[in-house]
Amino acid sequence: MSVSKTGVLVLDSTDPEPLARFYAALLDATVEPSTDGSDLFLLSGAAGVVLGVHRDPGHAPPSWPRPDDSQQSHLWILVAPDALDEAEREAVSLGARPLTAEQNGTRTDRRTDVRRYMDPAGHTFVLAPAHGVSP
Repeated sequence: MSVSKTGVLVLDSTDPEPLARFYAALLDATVEPSTDGSDLFLLSGAAGVVLGVHRDPGHAPPSWPRPDDSQQSHLWILVAPDALDEAEREAVSLGARPLTAEQNGTRTDRRTDVRRYMDPAGHTFVLAPAHGVSP
């Protein structure tokens, strides 16, 4: 018999509650402290738990890009292609800091398609278009 499991990406932060609230606002989710008494905040959306933020007093923000150009863990937030500009404005208004953008040539307005940001605690995330996602 298989044990039921749920995987959750957890971000570390020296001050987890404000970071959890940043992502809750960005993802239209709710945030609650974990019931186990740990310094973990869980964000839930319409489909269930989507992200966790945990207190780590020694957390140091990751650098991006890394000098060795290796892949790091980061969050991709998928939005409807025609809502990318609106999602970008929302993220920046909540405190995201733009890092880079990549152009894949699919947009006729010459705007970038994949937009990379740093959250208030220094983790990178990407806003990217996804087909089948409605605004």
